[in-house]
Amino acid sequence: MSVPKRLSLGQTFTSLGYRNFRLWFMGQAASLIGTWMQVTAQGFLIYQLTGSPVWLGYVGFAAGIPFWLFSLYGGVVSDRIPRRTLLLITQTTMMLLAFLLAGLTFAGVVQPWQIVVLAFALGVATAFDAPARQAFVVELVNREDLGNAIALNSTMVNLGTAIGPAVAGIVYALLGPQWCFTVNGISFLAVIAALLMMHLQPLPPRAHTGTAFQDLKAGLRYVASHDIIRVLIAVAAVSTVFGLSYATLLPAWSVEVLHGGAATNGFLQSARGLGSLAGALLIASLGRFQFKGKLLTLGTFMLPILLMVWAAIGWIPLSLLVMVGIGVATMLVVNMCNTLVQSHVSDDLRGRVMSVFTLGFFGMMPVGALFYGAMAEAIGEQWTVVLGSAVVLAFSAYLWLRVPRVRALE
Repeated sequence: MSVPKRLSLGQTFTSLGYRNFRLWFMGQAASLIGTWMQVTAQGFLIYQLTGSPVWLGYVGFAAGIPFWLFSLYGGVVSDRIPRRTLLLITQTTMMLLAFLLAGLTFAGVVQPWQIVVLAFALGVATAFDAPARQAFVVELVNREDLGNAIALNSTMVNLGTAIGPAVAGIVYALLGPQWCFTVNGISFLAVIAALLMMHLQPLPPRAHTGTAFQDLKAGLRYVASHDIIRVLIAVAAVSTVFGLSYATLLPAWSVEVLHGGAATNGFLQSARGLGSLAGALLIASLGRFQFKGKLLTLGTFMLPILLMVWAAIGWIPLSLLVMVGIGVATMLVVNMCNTLVQSHVSDDLRGRVMSVFTLGFFGMMPVGALFYGAMAEAIGEQWTVVLGSAVVLAFSAYLWLRVPRVRALE
């Protein structure tokens, strides 16, 4: 069968023809708008309470460190129990945490340390949720449409990123952060309902002859022995720590660099989401294309170069425009890494391998958050972004020169 290599709207939404994926898409789209409302409001709230970018790093660290502690075990659990069951548990937990933060804020007793503790608790739930979420997509569509489903999955995520922060900025300014947290709690009902409404085909029984720890070691050995997967996870990790963690500084950036406020912070987040949405739709429209490695390579160079340009801008309209481009580049890196890893992994190890991938992505966010927070305090927000971008650019050049097989991946 010939593989289309041109843009086609007909191919963009192929996976929505599957009922289960359609339910997943709609439920997650509603929930993720609420999630990004909370992320945006939470960051600006703690910056208002403390006036310090270091606290932004603390929140990012607290939210991400559970990945180091639990995500690998989360991958084992994902390979042992039905993923829908695991997702119902994690999504319900996240909903309750959102309502707790809303209650503390409504009562006027919220403190920075409480936000950090709740961010850690949310990170624990996410450490079990993320591997299951990534591996669950293959249960919703046929294998030949997996790449399209992952791209549309990213579209859904970035739809929330594009809409949620802008709405959060307005709601925060008019009604306060507590209503952002409340809307997020309510939005989880959409994805819980979608999961309950799905008609899933029973999967073949998974044989588990060893302990959970032995399963975990088997997954790690598989990743360590697989050259391509190992390199792709390294790309995700380096890009996250030194590139994508710039997002930690957006609340401070909106005030210190762009001289704005909560609305500016929301617009920056939304511009990033809009660009990522455009990038995901671009990837989905390519259908079953065979130049994924080239798109990944393009993204690894685009991301640091655009971040350096953005760091030099102090005018809000131009800053938002460049942020859209950064969102596109982000999607080329993240989506292509995800798709290529899933294309190379065997089904019986999918949950465990995706747990290592999410550890390389989400788990590196606390490291990047601490790096960006501490460096911003020492040398300022703009020079911190330049420094991190230079590291990503150097790594991208190394891949281009020493690992050419990456750009040849299909």
